[in-house]
Amino acid sequence: MRIALDIGDARIGVATSDPHGILATPVETVRRGPGDLDRIVSLVAELDAFELVIGLPRSLSGGEGPAAVRIRETAEQVRLLVHKVNPEATVRMVDERFTTVTAERMLRDRGKKGSKRRAVVDQAAAVVILQHALDFERETGNPPGRPL
Repeated sequence: MRIALDIGDARIGVATSDPHGILATPVETVRRGPGDLDRIVSLVAELDAFELVIGLPRSLSGGEGPAAVRIRETAEQVRLLVHKVNPEATVRMVDERFTTVTAERMLRDRGKKGSKRRAVVDQAAAVVILQHALDFERETGNPPGRPL
């Protein structure tokens, strides 16, 4: 299985793929703070994940700002922790431009409003990140993004 993370300042959205790597589905939203990365590592172990796909926020021009620096730092922490549990697991960074916008639109179209939408938007963004990665790999035969 593959896991995707949409890492934010307040929450981490988590999604996983089916065993065949065709469909991404939401898993949970992890609150940022003490124990958040331990929960991610637990999910990697529980789901027997061999790959983590982490969204990297980029500007419209493709550059990286302060948010990308923070995400890269957190991604490296995740990689180090995950490798203690599964040294074979790969961690990849993928462009996540427009994923939250796409997730918001998708949830709005499904009738989710207000606090209900905010509660799951991070999971939905993780689904969008992972689905794009799965589709890219299926279409090109190449893994998405760049490994850490």
